[in-house]
Amino acid sequence: MVPLTGIIIDASRPKSGGWSSRSQASGNADRAANIEPMRRNSSTVVVLAGPAPGEVLAAVGRSMNVTLIRPEEPADSGGDGLTTAADALQRAGRATAPYALVAADPLAAVAASWRAMWDVSRQQGPAEFEQEAAKALAAWRAGRFELPDYYLVLAMDTGAADAADHGPDFYLGPLRSARPHRVAVVAAAEPAQQAAGVLQALGSLRHGPWWPALDEVIETARTFYPDSLAESRTSQPNETRPTLASRGCPGWWSSGASRLIMLWLSVLP
Repeated sequence: MVPLTGIIIDASRPKSGGWSSRSQASGNADRAANIEPMRRNSSTVVVLAGPAPGEVLAAVGRSMNVTLIRPEEPADSGGDGLTTAADALQRAGRATAPYALVAADPLAAVAASWRAMWDVSRQQGPAEFEQEAAKALAAWRAGRFELPDYYLVLAMDTGAADAADHGPDFYLGPLRSARPHRVAVVAAAEPAQQAAGVLQALGSLRHGPWWPALDEVIETARTFYPDSLAESRTSQPNETRPTLASRGCPGWWSSGASRLIMLWLSVLP
């Protein structure tokens, strides 16, 4: 079993009295944005974004410092993935181990539709992304889930450790740009290496500000240009990542034709 060292308790988020409730009144966005998440204990909740091999989950679950939370219903079973993930996060909030690793994400459908939106071969418009974003926002405003303390992205290809090599990715793109310290990446090819990398990443999570409101995260995704991942590698530390607006383009597009133009421009040399 791979040992986990360096237990970190994230003091940047409040912890008391269980999960917070949110106002369901429409048009009360300011109040919803100011409500802070609260959990019953000091366990650091980490969502493992994307699929993970069973060997990796089994190895991580054997650590005494980690409680592995698996979804009660598989994500591909045809059920409501958002509800399943929200339930898993609720269970993680009651964990007693220093770390609760959740193998389900209520934003999984949002992430998948955002990536598909930038797939040139599919030529898919933003409708699916907006639909999934609306579902996630409705559940979040109703208090069905809060964002975890951290997201952990498992890159199966060691060459994909850099976000620019990972393709259009919601977690490594807009989500990470919103709070860089709250999205960690493990790049390894073999299950044993992946499990060791996950445990090492858990022990070295960095402190940082809490997440912005989910409304802001979704808005960031709307205006985030995937090519900024590659360009950020050659930019200076204080340079701002380019967005569609900074390229003289609208922050969001209203038709499939305008989106296709942007996609064509993105692949030009």
